[in-house]
Formats: sequence, structure tokens, C-alpha cells
Amino acid sequence: MNVKDKVIVITGGAGGLGSEMGRLLCKEGAKVYLLDLDEERGKETAKSLENEGGKAAFYRIDLTSEKDWNNVIYDIKNIEGKIDVLVNNAGINIRKPIEEMSIEEWDKMMLVNTGSTFLGCKAVIPIMKEQKGGAIINTSSVCGLIGHKYTPEAYTAAKGAVTMFTKAVASRYGQFGIRCNSIHPSTVKTPLVEEMLKNPDRAAERLGEVPLGRLATAQDVANAVLYLSSEEASFINGISMPIDGGVTCY
Repeated sequence: MNVKDKVIVITGGAGGLGSEMGRLLCKEGAKVYLLDLDEERGKETAKSLENEGGKAAFYRIDLTSEKDWNNVIYDIKNIEGKIDVLVNNAGINIRKPIEEMSIEEWDKMMLVNTGSTFLGCKAVIPIMKEQKGGAIINTSSVCGLIGHKYTPEAYTAAKGAVTMFTKAVASRYGQFGIRCNSIHPSTVKTPLVEEMLKNPDRAAERLGEVPLGRLATAQDVANAVLYLSSEEASFINGISMPIDGGVTCY
């Protein structure tokens, strides 16, 4: 996949998914900027990618702050002269059902999961319009495509909003050469999830819903980001790409 010399910005870049995306994109020749609130982990991740031969840098940012977004994107644009790809990957999940969730927790879920995506797009679209092209990839979830009985309703609502926001951006800004697509992972095998799956009932739930019989890996998700970032995906715009082993085919 051709991403050589592309400047790619990844939010949630210090986390498991974000760091794996950064690793693969660096390997394929992109210059990666990792954005996250976790400064220690973010710097360690960027240093690790550089030690592996990649080109990477880290910025600490509050992704719900428009001022922070403007400052960081302005700085990257001044350094690189362009921004080719934005991956809005950051998100949170407060694991409470409706009966237990406060309106304050609902608001926080919406602010982080949808507000950061909105602010990221708002910050990079003028640059992409000026350079006559770019790609935006928004991390949604299978919960942005279906109701999921094992997932809090607020998370599903937030990811559903990301799905439709993506299509709205794709339809309005495609005329400027800007592609906007969303990815929709099912449960991803992470250390936290592996701990959860030690409970046999939870393991049966999660594995039982996947026709391919296994969980998604961070590499599976990173592969999709690589494709949507690449020149090979130059005519892909406005899609919702499941990375779910078939969960959403029911």
C-alpha cells in the first residue's frame, strides 16, 4: 500500500490501537504524528517507532479542546507543509447501562467520542481543501452499525453518530478531493480484553458472536487504516468498513 512520505496524524496514538496503526504506517514509509493526553506513554511510543526506523513525533493534546487542536495542527502544517491523513482514533467507554449512567457521564462519552472527531475534522479540512486532497479515517465500532446487547447504550449512540458524521463529511467535502471513511472493529484482543475473557461466560459471549471464531487484533485494524490511507483507496469515500469477522452480517 502506497503511503510513502504521507504525513499522517493519529489521535489516541499512545494507546494499543493507535500505536499499532503508527507502527504499520511508519513501516510503510509515512511520517506519523501521535496525538494523546498521555504524555509519558506517547513519547515512549514515538521513540520506539523511531528506534525501529520510522519517522514519528508526539504531541500532548486535550482532544476536546478546539484551542489545542488548532495549535497542534498549525504546528504540524508549519513543519511538514501538508497533512495527508487524519485518523480520529481516540475514544472512551464508560461501561454502564442506562439505569446506572448519569447525564454527566453521557455528556462525557459524547464529548470525547464525537466532539474530538468533530474538532479533528474541523482543524484539518481547511488544510486539505487548500492542498486539494486528503483522507480522514474515523474509528467507530460495530456498535456504530448495530445495537449490541453487551455494550452500553451511550457508547452505541456515540459511535452511531460518528458513522453518520463520517458520511456527511464525505458527501460535502468529496468535491475537494477529501475522502472520509469510518472503520468498525468488533472486540479487539487487548490485555484488558484478555483479562475479561478469563471469565468463561464472557468469553462465550464475545467469541460466540463472531462467525470467524476469533477476536479482532490490533494488526487487523491497522491494516484497514493502512489501506484507507493509501493511494490504492483513492476512490473509496463515505464507506463504513466492518473489521469484525462477520459480527454485523447477522
